[in-house]
Amino acid sequence: MAVAGFGRDELSMTQEQNRLVVSGQKSGQNTGEYLHRGIAGRTFQRRFQLADYVKVTGAGLENGLLTIDLKRDIPEEMKPRRIEIGGAAAMPKLAERTIEAAKQAA
Repeated sequence: MAVAGFGRDELSMTQEQNRLVVSGQKSGQNTGEYLHRGIAGRTFQRRFQLADYVKVTGAGLENGLLTIDLKRDIPEEMKPRRIEIGGAAAMPKLAERTIEAAKQAA
């Protein structure tokens, strides 16, 4: 995320369940006069919707570029598992059932 003009102390990141909020606020106002100011220094807030089981593991700021490290940590019971397919000998025996027809009187 490009955050040129902002320092580490002027940025904040919070994670609330499945939402990541990145906000920035300039700490001091420069009162100098400019003919053209190419980088805006106004307050901003960006919200990102994260997938289930995604956690923010870290962040870095270098040359005006904010990088956010994400990790998807799926619980063991939610991961797909392989089920072996056995032969007929592996299946439990079912009790044999017989169907008797009702006898009719002649």
